[in-house]
Amino acid sequence: MTLPDIEIVEVAPRDGLQNEKALVSTADKAELVNRALAAGLRRLEVTSFVNPKRVPQMADAEALMATLSRPQGAGFIGLALNQRGFERARDAGCNEVNFVVVASETFNQRNQGVPIADTLASWASIREQASAAGLRTSVTIGASFGCPFEGEMPANKVLRIAEAVLEHAPDELAFADTIGCGVPTQVKALLRGARALAPDLRLRCHFHDTRATGIANVAAAVENGVQAIDASIGGIGGCPFAPAATGNVATEDVVYMLERMGLHTGVDLDAVIEAARWIAGPLGKPVPSALSRAGGFPPPA
Repeated sequence: MTLPDIEIVEVAPRDGLQNEKALVSTADKAELVNRALAAGLRRLEVTSFVNPKRVPQMADAEALMATLSRPQGAGFIGLALNQRGFERARDAGCNEVNFVVVASETFNQRNQGVPIADTLASWASIREQASAAGLRTSVTIGASFGCPFEGEMPANKVLRIAEAVLEHAPDELAFADTIGCGVPTQVKALLRGARALAPDLRLRCHFHDTRATGIANVAAAVENGVQAIDASIGGIGGCPFAPAATGNVATEDVVYMLERMGLHTGVDLDAVIEAARWIAGPLGKPVPSALSRAGGFPPPA
């Protein structure tokens, strides 16, 4: 199997659905995962193990994991915010845990209910347990480019948190533009700062297209050495704890741009476009991605 130049991490089943008003059935979530796998996506954030009272869209996390078949070479990621979430992800059969810390103290309190220092302490413990269980780990620093409550997020503050995370050596570090306010110059600065901290560390970025800068930020990230990009089929998604945090960059839009740039993603563009059009049904509304409307270019013969 040819490895991709840029790995697309599919987040529609988790970040794509968690902020939608429609409660998508477990069967439809499984269908979304299966369509993503059929399109060649091999690393999927399938659910989050969080309090169902706070995020009811993710209340069926264990039930979803129990229904899924995992092809050889595919990885299923569970998002966790704390010790309990990690234990649930591990016990449900996830082979990777994505742990989250938010760069803003206010946002971390709203998202996780504890100060940043407590979240970092939880990460240290979870990293040790994940290693013992043979699980891959990634850490996402949320609101890396700006916070809806505190405003601008200086790069040096984000990098201080990154440095604390790196004391316990995740397999990958991600910077997330949770509210879609970032621009390419910020992407460049953060990635260069992260490289200075850990030259060999695998880096990932997570962008939202709230202010129409998401796809430009993807290009900037790729040009500055990132190895993986989070994206969501149809461009659906958002954060329930961040006002006006609209959809993720769309998988089909990202794949189209990267492939046209000459980079290999290993993803079947037409299959992803079809999946984007399909998920509009369970959601009861059109999806926001450009390619779901326009299709690829040149069009299929």
